[in-house]
Amino acid sequence: MRKFDQWTLESIRSVGASMSWFEEQRFEWTPALANAMDQMMGGKSIVLVTDNDRQWFSHYITASLNKRTQDRPMIPIVCIDALYPHYDSISGGESIDMLSDMLDITFKGEYFFWYIGRGDDRRADIAKRNTNSLLWIMDERFQNALVLRSHDELIDIKLLQLYRLFDKTLSAVLFGEINVRE
Repeated sequence: MRKFDQWTLESIRSVGASMSWFEEQRFEWTPALANAMDQMMGGKSIVLVTDNDRQWFSHYITASLNKRTQDRPMIPIVCIDALYPHYDSISGGESIDMLSDMLDITFKGEYFFWYIGRGDDRRADIAKRNTNSLLWIMDERFQNALVLRSHDELIDIKLLQLYRLFDKTLSAVLFGEINVRE
């Protein structure tokens, strides 16, 4: 079994020059993704949250992660908007606490957030409050988060590349090719 960091570097390089931008950022990626993979392997569900500019990406992820052509077990994932369509009306800690209570009841505490978007967006608040969240945050530094720039003209392409790496990592973990804790 290969080490996760080395496997990630080889995977980035196998794509070619189009993903060379990510070689240095893999040091932010590997611990955050290792934590997410551990949670998924432990049976936790993913609650996907994006800012409004990345809602297209949430649809892409939920449609792609468990597509029928995947030769692997299905992964439980749901967008926050499907669970609570009035999510944008939430404001303040008490409202977030009530939503967290609903999620705890629904998933029996066995879930984590995957947030993709600007760090200053109100939708980021719920995921930032949870230490086990997978965070792809834009325009803000945050502990244990992959940091991106929303004004990058290639941000959509980079998000798709990162998703492909996420998907490849998930398959490798599921089939015992890598151990994310090594």
